[in-house]
Amino acid sequence: MKGFPPVRITHVETFRVPLPGPRPPFVWRRGLLGSAPDGEAAVLRIGTDDGLAGVALATRPGMAAAVADLVDRVLRDELVGADPLQREYLWHRIWEIDRTEELPLPALGLVDIALWDLAGRLVGQPVWRLIGGFRTRIPAYASTVTFKDTAEYLDVAMQCLELGYRAIKLHAWGDARADAELAHRLREHVGDDVPLMYDGSAGFDLPDAIYLGRALHEAGFLWYEEPMREFSVSAYRGLAQAVEIPLLVAETSDGAHMNSADFIAAGAATFGVRASASMRGGMTGALRTAHLAEAFRVRAEVLGDEMPSRHLSMAIPNTTFHESMVTANPVVKKPEIDGDGFVHAPLDPGIALPAGLDYPSTLHPYVEGSI
Repeated sequence: MKGFPPVRITHVETFRVPLPGPRPPFVWRRGLLGSAPDGEAAVLRIGTDDGLAGVALATRPGMAAAVADLVDRVLRDELVGADPLQREYLWHRIWEIDRTEELPLPALGLVDIALWDLAGRLVGQPVWRLIGGFRTRIPAYASTVTFKDTAEYLDVAMQCLELGYRAIKLHAWGDARADAELAHRLREHVGDDVPLMYDGSAGFDLPDAIYLGRALHEAGFLWYEEPMREFSVSAYRGLAQAVEIPLLVAETSDGAHMNSADFIAAGAATFGVRASASMRGGMTGALRTAHLAEAFRVRAEVLGDEMPSRHLSMAIPNTTFHESMVTANPVVKKPEIDGDGFVHAPLDPGIALPAGLDYPSTLHPYVEGSI
């Protein structure tokens, strides 16, 4: 095409970078592992013959070695020589590879995230604007880890509201009766005007999920997220029929938008589905999920507070809040949240890597100016 000479991928590299564990460490509900200790993250870098490159970061425990192995065995040969702007074709290639590789969910979207980052750098625009853009700011909610008792939850909640957070989501203990009591106590504590949400982290069977869902409705919670493992759409359909609180589902189930479609069609996504670059097949998978949900007039709530999530939050029309993790008491507000509790659209080209990690010198141009 005139004015746009063809670009080809010339190299695919991985870098291991130190990833400090949270200070202090934190816990999730009973039965789950807590925060990871100091470890390593993996940076995937896809370079082209015009000197530009796109990058993506994998921070899940164990991903550094897995990504390096995947690149050396499969991805380098698959990607070198390809047109990096053919993201749709390359997205489908990753899914074909997944058929035999059975990739971890966070690995499915890494190539796609790096290609979107590259596209943004190529045209000098942040990815949310390249997608089309819907907003330039969005309210943030405080997404708690699991604290030791009700008194600490109430204390943390008030700190969050004083810092400007617009809503609060509980990750509690995984005990249906205790969590139901906590939900009522929190509602009494913050009043009727603060949006509250609950994330079960897949801790319940159907009977306990029904019990807790009814309590959350009585306490006026906005949504009820992932109370059960997302293997059985039938169980979620039964839950949706038994409770009035809207359900937010399809966060960790395999299949990106394809699996999300089954939850929606079954009437189990009564609030909506999760959209996530890290868990739903990259930016492309998240966008397909959001557009699918919009067609059924339900929400596509963006997961997490990593940089790709910030771009998605600005690009997806049917998301409500930006998720911001609160992992310690006293609460420290994330730097991207302003005094009114809003997160603003990134301005740097591409997606950008987060600051604060010890990147190799070859990656410094991709880190400068990012948050």
